[in-house]
Amino acid sequence: MDILVSVITGVLLVIGALGTIFPILPGSILVIIGLLIWAIVIGGPVGWTVFGIGLLLSGSGMAASALLTGKRLKQREIPNRSILTGAVVGIVGAFVIPVVGLLLGFVLGLYASEWYRLRDPKQAWDASVVAMKSVGLGMLIEFACAGTAIAVWLVGLFLHF
Repeated sequence: MDILVSVITGVLLVIGALGTIFPILPGSILVIIGLLIWAIVIGGPVGWTVFGIGLLLSGSGMAASALLTGKRLKQREIPNRSILTGAVVGIVGAFVIPVVGLLLGFVLGLYASEWYRLRDPKQAWDASVVAMKSVGLGMLIEFACAGTAIAVWLVGLFLHF
């Protein structure tokens, strides 16, 4: 049973790490759920310590991502509507154009929203670049925290078996 749960947890952790980069998946949430399942089944100090550290890391990554992204967007007065438009167009793009559709759709949706808001292509592009950098930095931080949580799980896995 421990081996089966560990394999399932590993799959959830990998999908969760990918979810921090591809916003279609609930990245850090899947990492936390995977670690919680592992802690419940494995139990003991190792399982719960791994869960506690992983929860702290994943939660910190989500919070840092949201705070840093939000701060940069507020500094440039870029509304959340533009990011949401980019995300929706990106999700549609992922189905229309495999592999690059998500990124291409996000950029096009973000730029179109900013162009509509600012009525100036140059200002819209500048605002879009700032927004893309902010979102990218947030994703990178969240991915790093999820990766560190996975590393902690790997150490716990080694200690358990």
